[in-house]
Amino acid sequence: MEARIQKWGNSSGIRIPSSILKSLNIKNNDILNIEQEEDKIIISIPKKKKISLEEKFKEYHGKNLAKEFSWDEAVGREIW
Repeated sequence: MEARIQKWGNSSGIRIPSSILKSLNIKNNDILNIEQEEDKIIISIPKKKKISLEEKFKEYHGKNLAKEFSWDEAVGREIW
């Protein structure tokens, strides 16, 4: 398949047919990898690494925003 390079603001871009996007489950604003190998441009979908909640908060050194709260007394038919 051939595609034409077109002016896009101060850059240039190509259009990717919707049939290819659908088959690869790529949506607008998804992140793709772009690499150059000799005379080739390679566009690929980055592998998504699953990160545990513990790993996500490992680097967090901010304020603990959790606050204590009370369930108060039952006011209706609540079952405790």
